[in-house]
Amino acid sequence: MHKVVDVELGADLLEANDRIARDNHKLMETNNVRSFDLIGSIGSGKTMLIETIVDILNKRGIKAGVICGDVAGDDDFKRVAGHDVDVKNLNTGKECHLDAHLVDHTLEKFNLEELDVMLIENVGNLVCPGDFWLGTDKRVAVVSVTEGDDMIRKHPIIFGLADIIVINKVDLAEVIEVDPQVLVSDAARIAPGKPVILTDAKRGAGVEELMAAMGI
Repeated sequence: MHKVVDVELGADLLEANDRIARDNHKLMETNNVRSFDLIGSIGSGKTMLIETIVDILNKRGIKAGVICGDVAGDDDFKRVAGHDVDVKNLNTGKECHLDAHLVDHTLEKFNLEELDVMLIENVGNLVCPGDFWLGTDKRVAVVSVTEGDDMIRKHPIIFGLADIIVINKVDLAEVIEVDPQVLVSDAARIAPGKPVILTDAKRGAGVEELMAAMGI
């Protein structure tokens, strides 16, 4: 009986999350805001990618909003805030992922009518975020070569759910003796047909290609 109750509670939780996520999506869509959930482990380079993307959008006159999600602290928030962008910090406290309810309340702090793009940096994790759609148009899964060439095949669910896969920090591949093409091959097998973009976010390499895949 205990297991049945747990399953029912889990199903109810996910159903409630999806309902709020649909509302989030409708809210941003109504305001013509393109939205993206960036998922990846701690250190994969999500924050640096966001910083680089924001700088490019600013040069194009495209207004972005950013939500920096983390368990605690505001380190990423402070970094992104230095790039002339409307950014909000979102701490989960104990949870290893953002959920639609948390994002819903954070979206209330933005003037969406003034924005064109919303970038949401999820908590650094490649497991928990998979179950919780936030209401974004696309999920962007980020992996760094510094995490090893087996990360994608170790986490097939999250990369299978992603709309775009980013292999970041390729500038370090030779130094740490990791072949990015192994990650590319795993991505093609696990998520066939999905764009796989190689980037060096720190120097901007591949970011324009990523943005084209995102449609921004």
